[in-house]
Amino acid sequence: MGKTIVEKIISKHLGEEVKAGDFCVVPVDMLMCHDSTGPLAIKAFREFEKDRVWDPTKVVFVLDHATPSPNERVSGLHDMLRSFAKEQGIQLFDVGEGICHQLVLEKGLVLPGDIALGTDSHTCTYGAVGAFSFGIGSTDASGVLLTGKLWLKVPHTIKLAIDNKLQQGVYPKDLILHIIGLLKSDGADYLCIEFAGECIDDMPMGERMTLCNMAIEAGAKGGIVAPDAKTLEWVRNRSSRSFVPQKSDEDAYFIDVLRIDAAKLEPQVAFPHTVDNVHPITDAIGTPIQQVFIGTCTNGRLEDLKEAAAILGGRRVHKDVRLLVCPASRRILIEATKEGVISSLLEAGATIIPPGCGPCPGTHLGVPGDGENVISTANRNFKGRMGNNKSNIYLASPATCAASAIEGKIADPRKYLH
Repeated sequence: MGKTIVEKIISKHLGEEVKAGDFCVVPVDMLMCHDSTGPLAIKAFREFEKDRVWDPTKVVFVLDHATPSPNERVSGLHDMLRSFAKEQGIQLFDVGEGICHQLVLEKGLVLPGDIALGTDSHTCTYGAVGAFSFGIGSTDASGVLLTGKLWLKVPHTIKLAIDNKLQQGVYPKDLILHIIGLLKSDGADYLCIEFAGECIDDMPMGERMTLCNMAIEAGAKGGIVAPDAKTLEWVRNRSSRSFVPQKSDEDAYFIDVLRIDAAKLEPQVAFPHTVDNVHPITDAIGTPIQQVFIGTCTNGRLEDLKEAAAILGGRRVHKDVRLLVCPASRRILIEATKEGVISSLLEAGATIIPPGCGPCPGTHLGVPGDGENVISTANRNFKGRMGNNKSNIYLASPATCAASAIEGKIADPRKYLH
């Protein structure tokens, strides 16, 4: 019996053969902590009464969840991370550099075949480059800071074979929402989701990141795409570190294999207050909205902003709507500015937020009012997610969000595309 990509990655790190269901202690290649969960990891690390982390070159800190700082308490947390990073020689991305997951990938800090951890549930994003990556708690992170290792159970893998290509006006965000609607929030509990098929092969790296980012919303341990020529070119342009890409064997055992015809999909919308409450756009058309948010680690990349600008260009945001746009990194903001994307969005009536998580975690910047409806490109719509448990959050693609911003109600983006 062959092995899945995850079984092969873990076996390679251990120097011995393991299979799904085995328990092991694995060495890790990278640990990321951000300003929301990092301070707890630092405090727990201090309790070990050790002076140094295991390898500062394999740790990265990012200030992104509440940036720029909205209050005195958060400023103190930011300073804690800055101080610890300086003390230990840890690389730190400060305010305005962008979202942790975007930065880790665009800076080439995680490569194919790596085991990468982060104190954030959407660390599974790194699976887009063929890494086994997942989120851990701050206490586990303190142990990794000390030892560079983590105890885990090797997960089984569910394979999603995505046939054909997405139609015009239908995007990877629609695909992953459809998948979560099928699997539900617990359908992939402690499984790794391997995305494969013609549709995946056709996707650029940023779109694969969107899929892997939301694997956790089906309960998955991680999401992963086997590295191909696109992957290798992408990572080699960002890192000179050696790596060993892996892919699943032809006779690997998958706990399930699901086939989806991408060509049959239409735009999707996740209704409040769960990500798996997914409906086709036809069920949502006409729902009034007061705020639109385009950004996050799911859909804040250059192609996402272009997707929105293609619809908003030459048009105006509805007078009763606030459109907030938050690029996922400083680099993306610079590129979008150079290409005229930002000016198109501004002229349409958008407000541009500094690179970071923006309104998504609900810490500041764009908290909706009581009873307001928000349509967002984020990955979660739980009650209170954006800072107000009396508001309603719908999830959709950047194109659907842009079309909705124009009409003041949820709208089908396909009518704006020619």
